[in-house]
Amino acid sequence: MISGDNGAGKTSLLEALVYCSVLRSFRGVAKEAVIRAGADKASVRCELQHGTRRIEIGVDICVGRRDRAERNRSRVDGARDLLEVLRTTLFTPDDLELAKGSPSLRRDLLDDVIDATRPRLGAERANLDRILKQRNALLRQLGGRLTDAAATTLAVWDERLADTGERVVQARTELTHDLEPLASEAFSSIAPDAGTLRLTYAKSYDGPLAAAIAAARDDDLRRQVTTVGPQRDDLEIFAGGLDARTRLSQGRQRCVALALRLATHRHVTEVTGVIPVLLLDDAFSELDDHTARALVRELQIGQALLTTAGSLPPGANPELVVRIVDGVLS
Repeated sequence: MISGDNGAGKTSLLEALVYCSVLRSFRGVAKEAVIRAGADKASVRCELQHGTRRIEIGVDICVGRRDRAERNRSRVDGARDLLEVLRTTLFTPDDLELAKGSPSLRRDLLDDVIDATRPRLGAERANLDRILKQRNALLRQLGGRLTDAAATTLAVWDERLADTGERVVQARTELTHDLEPLASEAFSSIAPDAGTLRLTYAKSYDGPLAAAIAAARDDDLRRQVTTVGPQRDDLEIFAGGLDARTRLSQGRQRCVALALRLATHRHVTEVTGVIPVLLLDDAFSELDDHTARALVRELQIGQALLTTAGSLPPGANPELVVRIVDGVLS
């Protein structure tokens, strides 16, 4: 457990660990917000035991250029090489937004799990992002007017969007099916009187994606943006038959978010055979004692780092407690 006052650097420590796994901040901020004010570079070093091997990960985060990442002092191309040896599951108070926030947060949750368990399919998300940027740029350039030459170019992007989008949707749908029983079990443990948890991957269109793109072309030209596709889908969540986003109390929504995180943690463990490191950033501060104890019971065997500005959560029994003061562990 890591204790410290608010602002002491507890979240920054966990952020550094996550960066050593996925080469980005879990807060979704730009590099400039990760690097100390006034500096143009930050360096993170992490040593870990992976089976019988001792592994060192190093990352140099640089403004204006690509990060430099190394594993045992050998350069790696990207996060895929780091995920092989370091996976993390993060709980934060902001996870409440998974239940009540925008669909993009739930799509990102699914995509992050796919990245961690099926790297080849995970690469499709990056490809989808590139296609959407190119197609949207073309739509803005056309300004609502479609020439014969432009129609030919747009048709190319339509085809690429349909092909890649269908693969992304299929992967997300399959993952939703795999996560549902895990999330339902976790939710029943955390909130036993709240009913059954159900997950549904909701597409933003009907029928084949290619047909939906073609039907939306006039609207896309008028609005100058792609209006259908995986970028507008959602993960719908129902607890006790109620829409988690709009019909549950904030306490129940928090239980839903915790169940989702536990489900993804278990799924990654089952698929990869490696238990991710659990990072709990002040995750118990908004929980009542019953829910906190239930969450502690649900945590699987493996390494966990828990941060808190207060006392230990009920039921927790850490092997080591350290304190952080002004960014320094003691």
